[in-house]
Amino acid sequence: MNIFHFNTTPGLRFGSGLAKSSCKEIFEKLGPRILFVTDEGLMSLGLTKPTLEEFKNLTNVEVFDKVEADPSLNTLQIAIEVGRNFKATGVIGFGGGSSMDIAKLVALILGSNEDLDSIWGVSNAKGPRLPLVLVPTTAGTGSEVTPIAIITVEHNEKRGVSSPLILPDLAILDPELTLDLPSSITAATGIDAMVHAIEGYASFNSNNNPISKMLAIEALKLLGGSIEKAVLNGTDIEARGNMLIGSMLAGKAFANAPVAAVHALAYPIGGIYHIPHGLSNALVLPYVLRFNAISQEAARDYATLAPYVFPNINLQQGTQAICSEFIDEIENLSTKLGLPQKLREVDIPENACEKMAYEAMKQTRLLVNNPREIKKEDAFNIYKSAW
Repeated sequence: MNIFHFNTTPGLRFGSGLAKSSCKEIFEKLGPRILFVTDEGLMSLGLTKPTLEEFKNLTNVEVFDKVEADPSLNTLQIAIEVGRNFKATGVIGFGGGSSMDIAKLVALILGSNEDLDSIWGVSNAKGPRLPLVLVPTTAGTGSEVTPIAIITVEHNEKRGVSSPLILPDLAILDPELTLDLPSSITAATGIDAMVHAIEGYASFNSNNNPISKMLAIEALKLLGGSIEKAVLNGTDIEARGNMLIGSMLAGKAFANAPVAAVHALAYPIGGIYHIPHGLSNALVLPYVLRFNAISQEAARDYATLAPYVFPNINLQQGTQAICSEFIDEIENLSTKLGLPQKLREVDIPENACEKMAYEAMKQTRLLVNNPREIKKEDAFNIYKSAW
């Protein structure tokens, strides 16, 4: 067995209503001046109101609610400045992956005073950071348990910080916060979580490990068994809870056995055309899996995962056949959930495939984890197939 490292969020709480009832514990971790990072949509829906009102009875809170999808470097810099002027003692990220990613990096920069340009990449951050708590309102990114934050920089390029330093002190999983999610977002973020588990399980990263594999399997059991229920009936609290736990488990898996080409090819779709991250992943997922399945190792891994997601798959056939049926079922699931199936359906022109292939090749941090080497020509062909 190879040497491996496994890091994760040290504190985790799960339960309905915990976003409000955990405020005293959060306050004790974050201190007297809390920077609350979220987005305008959640504020207008009133989803943040019970938590904020509880905080205001306990401590001083400054709200930064300007986080957008695929958050920009400019947004991050403004959030850092707001936190600095407020003299924040701790940071809470309340929302989807974008708000949590901004919160991670604000806590890091405010705590360490590091230069932003020095922290991009893997394990370049030095720390320390301010105390940090994350509260997800979608079941998808798993950002509450990952040491990764993604920011869109110049020319629509996505750049990441990967460091155990930005794992939060505490994650609060409250399924009530996900009840109002529209079905389209539930579907896209749910597929995103499934991608995390699939890519984490099959990752060629040297740190792929039995703990990540176990977590990926358990994540796929929950996600595969609940995603249709959550999409069709958004008020099903059990399905919502299963999706939230499944997303978290998938996050723990890929936090330590990193994702690969699905994400690398999804990033240009989001960065250039501002397609939500989960949907970007869903659009290229089956095509990347089919490309990878030529590798015996990848085909074996996908075939191993197949019955956990789709219990009715015929296992009395060869590995390649099971793998092929698994990928077909993934594609069918995406269709059943009502997600767009082709790049053209989200208004991406065919002639964009060349530029996206060029941009995807910049994601070397991810591409090295793929079970099969992907060259620019391969990326172009995958995009063409997805178009």
